[in-house]
Amino acid sequence: MIFIPLPWQRERMPETPPVFRFAPSPNGLLHLGHALSAVLNHDMAKAENGRFLLRIEDIDQTRCRPEFEAAIYEDLAWLGLDWERPVRRQSAHLDAYASALERLHRLGVVYPSVMTRGEIKAAVAQAEADGRTWPRDPDGSPLYPGRERTYSISERTALLDGGKAYAWRLDMQKAISLFGSAPLTWNENGAGPTGETGTIVTDPAAWGDVILSRSDAPSSYHLSVVVDDALQGVTQVVRGRDLYHATSVHRLLQRLLDLPEPLYYHHRLILGPDGHKLSKSNQDTGIAAFRAAGRTPQEVRALIV
Repeated sequence: MIFIPLPWQRERMPETPPVFRFAPSPNGLLHLGHALSAVLNHDMAKAENGRFLLRIEDIDQTRCRPEFEAAIYEDLAWLGLDWERPVRRQSAHLDAYASALERLHRLGVVYPSVMTRGEIKAAVAQAEADGRTWPRDPDGSPLYPGRERTYSISERTALLDGGKAYAWRLDMQKAISLFGSAPLTWNENGAGPTGETGTIVTDPAAWGDVILSRSDAPSSYHLSVVVDDALQGVTQVVRGRDLYHATSVHRLLQRLLDLPEPLYYHHRLILGPDGHKLSKSNQDTGIAAFRAAGRTPQEVRALIV
């Protein structure tokens, strides 16, 4: 029998076992979309004699609840998945994200911002009323105006001392400029929304000045995910296509922080009756709901094939 390596197997040293991870947030019950991602990561790791990690992304303490974390373990075990212990919980590693943010401070690519969502909405509405087109990110949200980007040191100090809630944002254009004209890419072994695969050229500028940290959340998803993947030695990032475009931001942060580049595999999304991706608020698609209805793990797996 001739062994033909999978695409990501050709990109790594043969003696290094691949590391996969499933990283849910305990802010609701898992649904079929989560089941697809978890099963893919688990089964790919098993097929390659690799490692399968479970990570709990619980930085947002206002939405994350212990009962949802317990439900994650129960649902995944019921599906027949096993993972390495101990499980990494983001809330126990805030110092790692603070260190990464400090490094970005030293590079001079972050700035404090204080505009609220309402103020951003008003600024966008006024611009559009004046006939201007306001740029939006791949998810459809308006880009941040960035009025604080050009503040002097004294103005930033006054802003931080003013007592108003603020967030640290990435100065996107400055961050991109640090690497000259050489294109930043990633290796896609799954497929993008319209079938893109292979070497993908990033477009982080499409996201504008993304948030890296807020007063109520010490690290954003973008920052924490690249730090966690690096610290856990994750080599294969297998996740839904809803995060395909965000990979541009993640690759830029990896370059800024001198972190290793994993291989990416973006899988299809499971859509609801309305044609949109599933939400944790759709209880009828929850794994626990299928279990309560008497469905077997094999039947649930068949639904996501």
